[in-house]
Amino acid sequence: MSDIPPVCDYEGSDYQARFWQGQGREYEDRVERIALRRFMPPTGGTLIEIGAGFGRLADEYKGYDRVVLFDYSRSLLREAQAHLGDDPRYIYVAGNWYNMPFVDGLFDTMVQIRTLHHAADAPALFTELARIACPDGDYILEFANKHNLKAMARYWAKKQEWSPFEQEPIEFVELNFDFHPRWIEARLQESGFRTGDKLTVSHYRFAPLKKAFPTKFLVAMDRLAQKTGNLWQLSPSVFLHNKHPQTAVSPLSPAAFFACPSCKTALNDEENGRLHCPSPSCGHSWGVKDGLYDFKSHE
Repeated sequence: MSDIPPVCDYEGSDYQARFWQGQGREYEDRVERIALRRFMPPTGGTLIEIGAGFGRLADEYKGYDRVVLFDYSRSLLREAQAHLGDDPRYIYVAGNWYNMPFVDGLFDTMVQIRTLHHAADAPALFTELARIACPDGDYILEFANKHNLKAMARYWAKKQEWSPFEQEPIEFVELNFDFHPRWIEARLQESGFRTGDKLTVSHYRFAPLKKAFPTKFLVAMDRLAQKTGNLWQLSPSVFLHNKHPQTAVSPLSPAAFFACPSCKTALNDEENGRLHCPSPSCGHSWGVKDGLYDFKSHE
């Protein structure tokens, strides 16, 4: 397991209070929701949000029968539980996104917003997500764009060393990456995804502008500007609508859901607060406590 890339762990953090609550990010929240609604099918069977955190966007998934909120942080998922209550459609799963604990071809829709920037190995993540996507499934991806106007201006003014025009990702802080749109699209294609429409988002993420103009006005302007995404990607945030054209998925029982992160064998039903891998060569088990499926560690 030592070859698994490092994962950014928000366990025990005050991310919700420090970054969102009362922090002047209503504009960012609203324009991201606009972009998500433009790409996400409004209804469906099973949806997963990768890096769901405290469930900021969970209310957008009301049209789905089952919604998996997946994150590496147990504590953030507990915050989501407290916020969403006892709605049985929500399934809370803690685990490593490089070894997803789900059977092949499970998800009609996958959503990933504000988390890819923590991916030390984005191609490995895309490959794993392609495995759990159902045939013709939707993958709505947002990423931090290094090829943005602010980065260009700083580079030309010699205020930053790295070039926004080079396609390789830049790690500007440990486990925080910005990506070039062409690099992302190429890696998605290698993993089997087909990228369709693009949206540019958060054009006016600039403190003086947010102080000078009402949020409602900036949101309306961003709504219009988002549609330039198919022409160019110069904003700090980019949304991609991806499809996975796979046509063959290993036949499994309709009830199959969780799979062993190590060997991908479909797991047995919960027993005494644990899920057990039936494979004789594996035999790992994972805990289930108060509605949280914990795949961060095994016995």
